[in-house]
Amino acid sequence: MSDFSPRLAMITVLEKYRHVFAMGLQNALVYRWNFLVRVLFSLLHLAAVTVLWGAAYAGKETIGGFFFEETMGYFLLLVLATYLIGAFNEDYQIGEEIRGGTINQFLTKPIDYYVYRMTLFFASRAVSGVIVLAPLVLLLPLLGNFLPTDVEAWRWVAAVPAFLLAAMIQFSIAYCFGLLAFWFLEIQGFVILSYAIETLLSGQIFPLDLMPPVIYRISQWLPFYYQAYFPVGVVTGRIETFAEVQQGLAIQLGWTLLFVIGARLLWRAGLRRHTAVGG
Repeated sequence: MSDFSPRLAMITVLEKYRHVFAMGLQNALVYRWNFLVRVLFSLLHLAAVTVLWGAAYAGKETIGGFFFEETMGYFLLLVLATYLIGAFNEDYQIGEEIRGGTINQFLTKPIDYYVYRMTLFFASRAVSGVIVLAPLVLLLPLLGNFLPTDVEAWRWVAAVPAFLLAAMIQFSIAYCFGLLAFWFLEIQGFVILSYAIETLLSGQIFPLDLMPPVIYRISQWLPFYYQAYFPVGVVTGRIETFAEVQQGLAIQLGWTLLFVIGARLLWRAGLRRHTAVGG
């Protein structure tokens, strides 16, 4: 009986969040056309990037030791990664639930708000990931030369935790910014500032290894490096050695745990303020 009760409790918890995941899928499917429009704009952005890097490579065989096709492969996988692991509106949604008072329902129910929001996040990314794959498959005859080839098996294995931890970092950062609504009426300024820094330092504008060596080494200790550049770099070979990948995964795990703990502490602090203000 003592072994049965914890097992039953675990099954109950899994079933509860399975329903949350299903609900997240349904909600995401309602906005599937929004995702599709966003994907099309991303493909236009990819086309613009192709033109710009084509001009940069004019008269040059390699930049930073990488051929044009390899650099474009990096940006192609970056677009795919954005829809598989990127946090889109989670911060605003959390902020709206706090300002609108709907957050109160989670204070009286046996549900972990962080896990609840993360489950919805992964459900939404499952839908957006499928949606972005459709046009990429159709464009495969044009984009096939950009896809990385001869990728070692160990890179695919390492990419699984790298992308998963990157998703958790991105979600946890968005979650923390959303919780700022406990203290501020408007969080848009914080979110925009975070997005600008993330876009620059996560390798979404240019591969980070093209920066001066000193700045690049500093970036390797910042969380933004592990939000996009690192997992994509593992697959494309920009993270060259197995030892570098191991070290990167260790640092990425450290940042993930730090943000998860920070999210928990911020939630508790926010609830104390919420209870005090609400009586």
